[in-house]
Amino acid sequence: MRNKTEKRKIEKWDFVDNAIYNLIQELNPSTKKIEWDIKPISEIRETLVKLYVHELKLCTENQFYP
Repeated sequence: MRNKTEKRKIEKWDFVDNAIYNLIQELNPSTKKIEWDIKPISEIRETLVKLYVHELKLCTENQFYP
């Protein structure tokens, strides 16, 4: 059971981080591709945690990013 739980966590982390990276690419005003960098991805993720968890109270932090 623990392996399934860990696998789901990793899948959720990948989903969130990839969605943020794709958003960064989509909103990029230039034609230059932005390389994968976890630092800005994690900064945006933390902003989303503040929004979803603390301001809008839509979910727990663990539900958003376990």
